[in-house]
Amino acid sequence: MTAPSIKIDKAQYVITVDDRRRIIRNGSVVIRDGQVTHVGKADDLHHVRADRVIDATGMVVTPGFVNGHMHISYAHSVRGVFPDDVPDRLKHVFAMQAVMTEEEEYLTTLLGLTELLRMGTTTFVDPGTTKYPQACLAAYEKAGCRVVIGEQVQDLQNPLNLPVHDTTGALERMEASIAELHGRLRGRVRAWTMPFSLDFCTPQLLIGAKEIADRYGTAMTLHHSGGAGAHGATPTERLAELGILGPNVVLSHCMNLTELEIELIAASGASVVICPSTVMKGGGNTGRGGRLPELLSAGVAVSLGTDSVNSSNFSDMVRCMNIAATVYKDARGDRSLIPAETALELATRTGAAALQAGNSLGVIEVGRRGDLVLFDTRRPEWRSLVDPVRNLVYSSTGESVDTVIVEGRVVVEAGTPRFVDDLWGLIQRVEKIGKRVREVTGVGFPSRWPIV
Repeated sequence: MTAPSIKIDKAQYVITVDDRRRIIRNGSVVIRDGQVTHVGKADDLHHVRADRVIDATGMVVTPGFVNGHMHISYAHSVRGVFPDDVPDRLKHVFAMQAVMTEEEEYLTTLLGLTELLRMGTTTFVDPGTTKYPQACLAAYEKAGCRVVIGEQVQDLQNPLNLPVHDTTGALERMEASIAELHGRLRGRVRAWTMPFSLDFCTPQLLIGAKEIADRYGTAMTLHHSGGAGAHGATPTERLAELGILGPNVVLSHCMNLTELEIELIAASGASVVICPSTVMKGGGNTGRGGRLPELLSAGVAVSLGTDSVNSSNFSDMVRCMNIAATVYKDARGDRSLIPAETALELATRTGAAALQAGNSLGVIEVGRRGDLVLFDTRRPEWRSLVDPVRNLVYSSTGESVDTVIVEGRVVVEAGTPRFVDDLWGLIQRVEKIGKRVREVTGVGFPSRWPIV
């Protein structure tokens, strides 16, 4: 069913992130049949009619945000479980996920989507940790978001409690998930191959996963970091030797890359997702191993990711932009690195390009999909409002999001997700899921301060 046409009218600023990087003062945007049909000055578009007009006075409009790496299907039920320095965190994480039921994963995913969309994310990649994709598909449909999913597989024993399949079986599972899921929800769902990592997968599995992605015209993502590797080759060199790097490959995390690895990634056309909040919380040393400036200088398309709420503890892409725009300045003592404008590009047009969606998402211009975020700037953290990009990245958070639109459908209005009737009831149900999961697995850590 086609959504009613919408006119976002008289916004204080429309940040288009188009080729000219125009910021339109007193701007309007019109969406019809899920696509942007008009962008310009409100006075020039006053004659354009729509089924619904949203008064955007005092608002800043941006493209919908792209989150390139977000484990969503389990994490909200066990949020806050881990102290800062717990060892083997991921081993506990996957043990807890393993005992979740289909209904529990649906409810936890739905709650995660309320946070993602409420904070302005309209497209995200769940990198393969969904156990029950059909159940989660119902949550994606309800929320109206865009998502990249797939079945995460590995065929080597690993220390993370991840299930191990034989190589043939793992390839069959990935191909089946693409055949079943790719293009669902009128194209809002894309399915990729998702081998976990070079460490947990044989060369045969990685090569096969890339071949499946090529054959179906989709993409492949895996967890990846650089640096010293086996037999004298770095991990990225190993991927290159196997013929795996290419324009439809997205490498997530990518800490400690060498100059040669960056050159290989750039030459292949592969993309990268960085998760700066995860690195910082885990003591990963961005100053030593973070290579975002070098990746961008080499022409690599880079997306931002918030990972899971057990890793960073938030899903707010505005906070993620802020970290990307500040951590390199501090780590390297160079205030010129990753300006606010670049950080916003990482969450919009550059991030969309990294996820193979650069022609349709991440920019507000005629012909693009109608995914928009409206920020209410009539709040103290936005004022005085001189430059909306600087104010957004350095002063705001996702809490100031007022309206979110995906393909012309309003999914968040007045700061409230429209796709959940009883949000507090959903929260309480997910709390009970978390309690059951912790009891079954025995995963839990005492508070450092007494709770009396």
